[in-house]
Parts: sequence; structure tokens; C-alpha cells
Amino acid sequence: MRQLILRTSLCALLAVSAIHAAENPSLPFVSPIFGDNMVLQRGKPIRFWGWAKFGETIRIELDGRAATAVANSAGRWQAEIKSPAPGGPYTVKISGAENSVVLHEVLVGDVWLCGGQSNMELGLSRVQNGEAEIKSANHPEIRIFKVPSHVAYVPAETVPGAWKICSPLTAGETGGISATAYFFARKIQEEIHVPIGLIVDCLGGTPAESWTSAETLRPLKEFDQPLDEIERLHKKGGAELGSFLMHWLAENDAGNNVWSAAEFDDSKWKAVAIPGGLAGLGLGDAPGISWVRREIALPDPLPAGKAVLHLGVVDKMDTAYLNGRWVGASSWVENPRAYFIGDGILKPGKNILAVRVFKNKAAGGFMSKAADLSLVVGEQKIPLAGEWRGALSADCRPPHTLPLTYENYPTLPSVLFNGMIAPLAPFTIRGAIWYQGEANFQRAHQYRSLLPAMISDWRKTFSQGDFPFYIVSLPKFMAPKNLPGEDAWAELREAQALTARTVKNCALAVTVDTGEADNIHPRDKQTVGERLALVALANEYGQKISSAGPTFVSAEKISGALKLKFFNTAGGLVVKGERLGEFSVAGADHQWHWANAKIEGDHVIVSSPKVSAPQAARYAWQANPQATLFNQAGLPAAPFRTDDWPGVTDKAKPW
Repeated sequence: MRQLILRTSLCALLAVSAIHAAENPSLPFVSPIFGDNMVLQRGKPIRFWGWAKFGETIRIELDGRAATAVANSAGRWQAEIKSPAPGGPYTVKISGAENSVVLHEVLVGDVWLCGGQSNMELGLSRVQNGEAEIKSANHPEIRIFKVPSHVAYVPAETVPGAWKICSPLTAGETGGISATAYFFARKIQEEIHVPIGLIVDCLGGTPAESWTSAETLRPLKEFDQPLDEIERLHKKGGAELGSFLMHWLAENDAGNNVWSAAEFDDSKWKAVAIPGGLAGLGLGDAPGISWVRREIALPDPLPAGKAVLHLGVVDKMDTAYLNGRWVGASSWVENPRAYFIGDGILKPGKNILAVRVFKNKAAGGFMSKAADLSLVVGEQKIPLAGEWRGALSADCRPPHTLPLTYENYPTLPSVLFNGMIAPLAPFTIRGAIWYQGEANFQRAHQYRSLLPAMISDWRKTFSQGDFPFYIVSLPKFMAPKNLPGEDAWAELREAQALTARTVKNCALAVTVDTGEADNIHPRDKQTVGERLALVALANEYGQKISSAGPTFVSAEKISGALKLKFFNTAGGLVVKGERLGEFSVAGADHQWHWANAKIEGDHVIVSSPKVSAPQAARYAWQANPQATLFNQAGLPAAPFRTDDWPGVTDKAKPW
């Protein structure tokens, strides 16, 4: 399954090599991660860095403390200064022979790095009670730095951005700040009463390997092919796009950067009927790239309200432009396209819609019914089905090569580590929270080694020891299964739990009782953020509270049943719901059957009339289980299995 990403710009910024920093004036005197309104980490040496002329002495002053650094041969300087007392506001002065910067309204508290994919990225405006949450988000001691998406094939030096004070205005900007990170910070700040800084560093649809360095991935021996391709593309030069498909389109699409323009003359193109019609351009059943265009007339003035372009389901990928401006793209075939149109793109009168379609299936292209294609502007709906004009850009029938993978957003290994993690280091932080896994669930067994490697990589990069790393266990998703058995989503949760159990200073926030069957972006992010906060309060801040639900310890065979022992019962096991579930058992034949379950103290007894001698048990072992086992503290049990039998993802590989 591919996760849809609608608004990610794939135009990468060109990474700059540090070896040329002394001669390159584009590198700033002070790294952009430092700015007004920021939060600095308490209780640790604070690291500042930037660029100046070779040999120049830089002085940092903070609350009566001072430190100096000298720019090295690459032009980079770095200094450490002792952290002042929590609170503030403070002023930081950084001065050199030719430059001086003063940072105002600086607080000292705890800084958390917030990573992952779209569920970490999901803004407050899209969650439960989002409008009310934004209105009440007046927390001046919570500060946020949002790292913009940036693909790089070698480590970048800087990322742009600015620290913002949490307020109803900033919490609601551009969809809102990360809801998970916000609810985490709000809970922590309420409990410990120190400022909280959030570095929100995430991007929808992206796998863990994209957030891991090539140096760390190489020893795993499973990512060599794409890493070799990245090296080839870097040597070749040009735009750094982050996916095989985007490079393939750039190399094979004759209309690239030309046929999307509003002023392009398509009068000699063929008339085609949309939906359908692509076969008439000469592709037949073969894969290929086509462009279609049409004019849309809009009234003056434009109707008030949001504008959304609906294209239905498209195979295999579409890229849509309005008046020459990119408005959306997707290679997730199963997802109906709904692209929100930004301000200033539409205009009264004549508008030009251009869509590039990479068709892979024999009957691919626009696959939805005519009524599903429209442009909605406010209350007005403009049908788009009917006559368009089209042209064939590339006939890709064999032996023409096709892309190795079909994601149209950054999924190549290491490219987001290079662009969005490396330039933040070695900023002083308290720890990290991580909400990701959806993009890796079909390779869940690989995630057992990949996630620990990524954690080690980040810790090495930031050079602050084994800082806390807290993981969100994936919530419910997809339709419930009627029969027990193997499940890749459950195996991904298992890989997350295994990492939390075996990697030093890691812990798990279980959310299996939350989620939505038909929405990969569940709206309940308050539960997620607050459970992450409970984990941090218990493990990092030393509060004597329950932060985990019942956790499986061992299984004992008894007559016709299995006796499962738990800890973290916080006063006892309880059922939250109509019945205790869902458990399954299997005998020596490895055939799974739903089990009857009952609580006895800190144990659960499971059995089935269909299994006379149970050999193994599983709990909540599917993507969308009925998970009703809790402890007295109101926290859910983590899904688990007692067996180590081969899973459905054991041999899954990405390439």
C-alpha cells in the first residue's frame, strides 16, 4: 500500500558541500536552527554553530556566560556554552569580526525532536475538535520549529525555518502544527512547568530508510541498489527528487516542464474523451505517458470558499497543473484524487488545467466514473468529464524500461536524513518521539533491524549519548478480519515493540484502541500525544505513574489451555468493552482459531474447543483488532504473540 501525499513539493534544494563553505557566502553566519523565540535545552552544554572566514573568532554570550570558537578551514565554527536556569526570556548575542546576531525571546527548557510520516505531520485543524483546540492553543512556553521538506543526496548544511510561539494564530497556520507533537508538549509542560521546544521533522508517506544515513544502511546489505543509484544521480547532477519514479519521468517525459504551461499551444493535439480516451493517443494496452489539457471558465468574482480539484482514481500516476502551477500528484492508484488549490492560482475567466498521466495498466488512466471528475470552487461545482485535448509523450512498451518503484514522493534511502536530519545536528535536545511505520508495514520483519539502526544513527549524529526515543505503536486501520491468521500490520507493531524492549532508553506508546478502519490518518491525536507524554513523564522525568498497559511476560501450558502472565497491570487486568478479546490459539498444526479468554489475577487463560492442546497464543494480531484488555490505569495491552513462527513479511524486500 502506498500512502498518499498531496502537498509535498518535490523540488529539492541543492545541498552544499562543507569543503567549499569558506568560499561560499550562501552559508549563514549562524545556522538557521537558532533564532528568535527558540527554546534551548536545559541541563546540558548548548552547542551553537555557523560559518565565517577561516580563522575568524566568534563569541557567544548568554546570561553572563561566554564562549568562543574559531572558524576552521571549511569555514565552520562551533562552540559550547553552559545552559542557564530554565525559563527566561534570555538574549543570545553571537558576534564575529564582520557579523553580529542577537537572538531575542529565547527560553530554556526541554527540546524534543518529533519525527515520522504523515501521522506525525497531521495538523491540529484535521483532528477531533480541531477548531476548538486551535482557539485554545495559547501556550507561550511551547515553541515550534517546523523543518521544511528537503531532499538531498549528500548531507545538507542548513535547513530554513523559524521558531514560532504557540498561539491560536501559529497553531492554525497552514493546516496547523503537528497535533501529536502539540498534545505531547502540552501534557509535559503542564506537568513539569518548564518551556518545551518542538522540532517537527516529518514528511508524509516516507519510510524509515529515508530518514537513515547511507553509512548506517550499507551494513544492513538490503539498500545497496538504491544507494548506488543515488550516488549515480548525485554524480550526474541536476535536481534531487528523492524517488525513482520522478527521475524516470524527468528522463522519459517529452512534455516535462513544457506542456503544463498555461500559454502552451495545444491546438494540434487530438480531441480525447475523459474519462477514457487515452487509448486513442496510440498507447493501446501498453504503459506510457500522456498529457491531457482543457480550458475551464470561472465567473468574476470567483466564488468564495475552498477550491478542490477532483480527478477520481488514476492509474498509475497523475500530476496536475492549473494555469501552469503544480497543484497535486499521486501514484497511489486506489486513492481518489482531491487536490486543494492554493490562493492566487485560479482566476476569473479562462483557466487551463493540464494533467500528466503515467498509465501502467492496460485499461489505466482515469478510472472513475464521469461524475467523479470536477473542480469545486466554494459552492460551485464545474464538471470536468467530456472533451479534452491530449498528446502522447512516451510510449513505454517493452523493451522500454519502467521505474524500479512507483512512489512519486521522497522514499529513496537516506535522502531525508541528508536533507532534514543532518543539518540539525548537533543541536542539543532532550529526546525524540517517532510516529512512523505505515510506509514500512509490508516489510515489517526488516523493520526489526531498520528501526534500531535508525535510532543508533540519530544518536550518533547528535552526539548526545543514548537520548530517549519514544515510539508510537500503530493504531487500528483497515477492515477487521473475520478469521485469525497472519498480518503484516501486526508484525510492524511487533517490530516497534521489539525495538522498544531491546534498544536502550526506548519505550512504546500503545494506541491499538484508537484509529479508524477507513482512515490512515485517524483524528484522535490527543490520546496519542498524551500517551507519549506519559511514557516521557515516567521514563525521563521520573514521575511515579503508569505509562504502559498490560505487557505479556510468559505463557504456561495447562490442560487444554494456555495461561498468559502479564506485568504493568497497575492494580489488575480489566476488560474495556463487552467481552475480553481478541485472542487466538493454535496447535502444532499452526492453524489459528479464535479463543475464549478469561482473567485470573494477573493472568489470562485462553482456550478453544477447536484446539485440544494449544501451543501458541496471540492477542490483537491484526490491523484492526477488538483490543479490550486494559489495566486499572486505563492503558491498553500491547499486541503480542507467544510464537516465533515465520511471519508473512519475513522474506519481503523493497527492491
